[in-house]
Amino acid sequence: MLFNKKTEEKVHKGSVLVGYDLGDDFSQISYCVYGENVVESVATVIGTKQYNIPTVLCKRKGVNQWLYGKDAVKYSQEEEGFLVTDLIELARKGGMITIEEEAFDPVALLTLFLKRSLALLNFMVTAENIGAIMFTVERLDDRMVDVLAKAAVNLNLKTSQIYFQSHIESLYHFVLHQPEELWNYQVLVCEHNRLRLKIYRFERNKKTTPMVVLIEEQTCSSLILPNEQEEEEIRTDSYKLADEKFLELLKEQCADRIVSAVYLLGDGFREEWAKESLRFLCRNRRVFQGNNLFCKGACFGLLEKLEPSQMGKEHIFLGADKLKANIGMNVLRRGKESYFALLDAGENWYEVQKECDILLPGDENVISFLVTPLTGKRAQLREFILEDAPVRTGAFSRYDIKIRMTSAECVEAQITDLGFGELFPPSKKVWTKQFAIT
Repeated sequence: MLFNKKTEEKVHKGSVLVGYDLGDDFSQISYCVYGENVVESVATVIGTKQYNIPTVLCKRKGVNQWLYGKDAVKYSQEEEGFLVTDLIELARKGGMITIEEEAFDPVALLTLFLKRSLALLNFMVTAENIGAIMFTVERLDDRMVDVLAKAAVNLNLKTSQIYFQSHIESLYHFVLHQPEELWNYQVLVCEHNRLRLKIYRFERNKKTTPMVVLIEEQTCSSLILPNEQEEEEIRTDSYKLADEKFLELLKEQCADRIVSAVYLLGDGFREEWAKESLRFLCRNRRVFQGNNLFCKGACFGLLEKLEPSQMGKEHIFLGADKLKANIGMNVLRRGKESYFALLDAGENWYEVQKECDILLPGDENVISFLVTPLTGKRAQLREFILEDAPVRTGAFSRYDIKIRMTSAECVEAQITDLGFGELFPPSKKVWTKQFAIT
């Protein structure tokens, strides 16, 4: 599904750009003024660096009143209320949620959480000044795109410039907007939520034009930190084991590689348990600790969409959500053979679509698409026969082609016969073809 990607609406300088990190446990919001491009994160308590908004709702018992975030957690602990967690997963699965014998749409509940949390921006800007918003989530597939698109429509924002990207792409944009000496070589980002460690490794191929950036992801579910209520002796031993495991993983990641910078994210790094690991990391590397990288990266991603930076033009990110091939057609233009681009590599698969008309000789019924992978593989033609197409000998047939991606690997083309002038009316035949880009 595509969402407001072909709008002609322009975002004006001075408008506010919002990056929203929608997380399973916590969410965060960043913003910047378009033209100034200094990205700031929204604190839940003014004057602090408390950026985490618990991704939960709480319904007060017996009344249709909902609380969100920290207030929801606090009320559910102190009063009788119904705490709704796992908002993203519930929306993914669909179906209705029953609370006090009343059914609720999980997408509507997620929308309510988004609307309430976005109100935090009212301390800085008004909703009318939001020129564009980027939502970033850990995993972005067709179902998540559909959920976010429905939620975004119901937010009733004044802008139609609404986009989505994964955490990995937000990481890419964040790194790209840091001083280049920090990512001249490879970059490690370690995210720990106390139950799971994720390591992202950012590297680029400087030999290609544009330079191709790849981000490798590794998950370690065995590096679990102890509960904060555990006895001190048990916690000390558990932290020591965690430090040893983390150090082992870091040595694997850094073996035979030059790492310029390391970012430590999440609540798992709040306590100073990774002593030996930090000693290893701080040798000839810059190490940063924080937890608002993804929401800032969402803001930087918006900036790149609206006005690509020089670094953005010189690099292309080929992540899991990216189209990894150029798709086009070899056509005749004014009697000369030329290439007509349809879908460009490097774009998010769920954002790209194209519509065009072509002319074929009336006795031909084959349409060909040229797929050119960026992975170095040879370009290939994908030929499709239009079964039972009308034959118009001595004339032409005009066809409308709508082309889009149904996944990162699959292209769908819808071809409609438009006839040719008054002599040959349209047959109303429609062909839908799909093909893989690999």
